[in-house]
Amino acid sequence: MAFAGSLPVPTTPRTTVGSRLLIGALGAIVVALIVMNRAYRTGEMALASGILSFITSSGVYLAPQRQSLYFGLGTDHAFGLQMSPECTSAFLVLPLLVVGAVMIALRPRIAGRVLGALALATVAVILVNQLRILTLVGLIDWLGTDRGYYWGHTLLGSMVSIIGGAAALVMFVWLATRKPKAER
Repeated sequence: MAFAGSLPVPTTPRTTVGSRLLIGALGAIVVALIVMNRAYRTGEMALASGILSFITSSGVYLAPQRQSLYFGLGTDHAFGLQMSPECTSAFLVLPLLVVGAVMIALRPRIAGRVLGALALATVAVILVNQLRILTLVGLIDWLGTDRGYYWGHTLLGSMVSIIGGAAALVMFVWLATRKPKAER
């Protein structure tokens, strides 16, 4: 109820049709990452396989049906890694997508910044996971199977994931919420 003489308060919808579509699209990506996790993991291992094939002279083989990567083929220390559901970058990307959808729902006018930040943070998380895989491969090659796997997977690999994931999250929030230069 307005008092006589008061100025009308402009009302704008909290979300626009476009922002609702973006929120729906981000939700669909979340569902797709969960439902198609096996295909996503296969893609991650294919990327790791391509990187390893490029940087090593020993044999590399990708078994996509098992999300497995074999490296060091033709040497005395051949080894295979299988990407399990808990080791994929998909589960580091999922929270970013959910937070991005919530940010767009709360502030539709920053949707462009949120999407840009989301794209960069997603690439960062994927690269961090590739770094973790390559760290694991390098430590197995250097320290042998038992010690290399322990240090590469349990300790150093986890640190790479945690620090890289945290850095990607901070970058995402900073990029999505900072004011453009024109508004400063």
